Amino acid sequence: MTRLEAMEIIQKEMLKRFNWFDEHPLRENEVGIRVDDYQWEVYVTDERASVVTGSITKFNNESDALDNFIKRLRTEKILF
Repeated sequence: MTRLEAMEIIQKEMLKRFNWFDEHPLRENEVGIRVDDYQWEVYVTDERASVVTGSITKFNNESDALDNFIKRLRTEKILF
């Protein structure tokens, strides 16, 4: 998956509660994706806007990270 494909899915499915590559400070109950030194991380935050312990999954490529990010956003949509 590419960034463009991920953004198209987000818009089409009206997914919310996400932090796209640290575009803003952490917020409560969101899914985030970020990259640091060519390692991508997908995580979730709790009601206090803290990254949930054990929620960080690391990837060696952006495509797999984006797949996981979209999967988590879809789950978040069901929950909220």
